[in-house]
Amino acid sequence: MYWVFLTPHELNTIDASWQLLTLLSLVGFLSGFLNAIAGGGGLLTLPVLLWAGLPPLQALATNKCQSVFGTLSSSINFFQKGFINLKLLIPALAITVLFSAVGTWGIQQFSEQTLKQLLPYLLIALALYTWLSPTLGDSDQPAKVSQPRFNLISGCGIGLYGGFFGPGMGAIAALFFTSLLGYNLRKATAHAKPLVLASNLTSLLIFIFNGQVIWLLGLSMAVAQILGARLGSNLVIKKGSRIIKPLLLITTLAIAIKLLWFA
Repeated sequence: MYWVFLTPHELNTIDASWQLLTLLSLVGFLSGFLNAIAGGGGLLTLPVLLWAGLPPLQALATNKCQSVFGTLSSSINFFQKGFINLKLLIPALAITVLFSAVGTWGIQQFSEQTLKQLLPYLLIALALYTWLSPTLGDSDQPAKVSQPRFNLISGCGIGLYGGFFGPGMGAIAALFFTSLLGYNLRKATAHAKPLVLASNLTSLLIFIFNGQVIWLLGLSMAVAQILGARLGSNLVIKKGSRIIKPLLLITTLAIAIKLLWFA
């Protein structure tokens, strides 16, 4: 816990114990598995990194580092098996990168307290929508907005939120696709991954530039993230909404309760 008194450079010189690295790797695996299915893996990893004594900004940066690898793993798996149309996502990806940079800059300048107070209620609303909506299943529904409008809405929302804070970003991104474009949950979960990856990677590059990433911890967790994400994405492909919808509901409610409890 003495890490809290060290600079980012000093933090990177620490020889972490094998027990700590094992714990973080296990949490990274579970986070990658959960992120691939429903999002919300940050609910596991961020508290553990903070518990280990990292200052909040370094914890957030290191969390971005390890999560990028898990999201990349599941994105590649979905793409190789034909579940992602990358050409369709290019405009949304570009907007996500831009607004993620804005969000990441913002969190380094201002307190996130206001967002932490509003976020639980947003997530509770998303959880209720997930539970009550008859359209969240394995069948596509009619789109409610045009593709260009979706690109703008999803790129701005996912980019800003992912860059500034991040918990539940995968769940929120998937709900953008189901509620606005009418995608079934399996298709929505797959298409959400590249947008989440773009947001996390943009944030990570900014954090790296500012020297905030604790590489030993981040890369140890990243290896486990890759394995967990591969397993989780394969389950999505096989099980569809039968596994996604319950975990999406549990994830969003758990994040909301946690944020309300610690607000």
